[in-house]
Amino acid sequence: MPVVPTQEIVRRAFTERYGVAAFNVVNDLTMEAVLAAAEELRAPLIVQTSVKTVKAIGAEVLFAMWTEMTRDLTVPVALHLDHCPEREVISLCLEKGWNSVLFDGSNLSVDENKRQTIDVVAEAARFGALVEGEIEGFKRVEEMADNEQVDEQALETAVDFVRSTGVDIFAPAIGNAHGMYTTTPKLDSQRVTDIVEATGKPVALHGGTGMTPEQFTDLIARGCAKVNISTALKIAFIQAGYDYVSEHPTEYDPPKLFVAQRAAVLDMAKEHIAKFGAQGQAW
Repeated sequence: MPVVPTQEIVRRAFTERYGVAAFNVVNDLTMEAVLAAAEELRAPLIVQTSVKTVKAIGAEVLFAMWTEMTRDLTVPVALHLDHCPEREVISLCLEKGWNSVLFDGSNLSVDENKRQTIDVVAEAARFGALVEGEIEGFKRVEEMADNEQVDEQALETAVDFVRSTGVDIFAPAIGNAHGMYTTTPKLDSQRVTDIVEATGKPVALHGGTGMTPEQFTDLIARGCAKVNISTALKIAFIQAGYDYVSEHPTEYDPPKLFVAQRAAVLDMAKEHIAKFGAQGQAW
């Protein structure tokens, strides 16, 4: 099985300055499609699951899907739990075999977030798993006023958090948000450089859907080794379904619908993998 530690995938991307796509999948079809895209483009890949998806499908079923779908792959992949504030879900996923987790303590005080993240890092170490951390919450685009910026903690606070907790990768606020941007976001790119230079650790880029190719290239060069994509996958999946049903209003053949949705997700994944410079980076 080509499943490798997330640390290895991120470390190589960080050293060689390309971005690994981390796609938030929502079911078996989307999981298979992004894995197929990575295989076709010979790229390393991180598959992400949200807490909502873990609870909806079940950790055991999700991991069984992952195990079966990765059995014959020939590119390095890893399974990641995204934005999880619930310690019991983190423990469950680590025990089942997830390769990494993001403990989201952004709603806690920085000190309490730090304390709990240290505990998560120690727990994950027993499974050889990577831990991603964050201290600033990410709003959704529609929740932000025009030109509003996400509140950033002082650089010293972010650097102290990374050093004190021992997280492997950090997700900073740089003006990014979840969802689809209506205009090109104004990003604090220098903050990525400052954090990377001060800590020597890679950065995870959240809220990637809708950023320009130039923004991706710049941020990856600065040290964003992991690039999260969620909304673009959901749009591709749902829009393909809507288009197919609209074009075939009296056809009730789910497998044909699924073929259209898989093709859309596959194309979306290949586009982003290539955009991030990960094509041909498999080992």
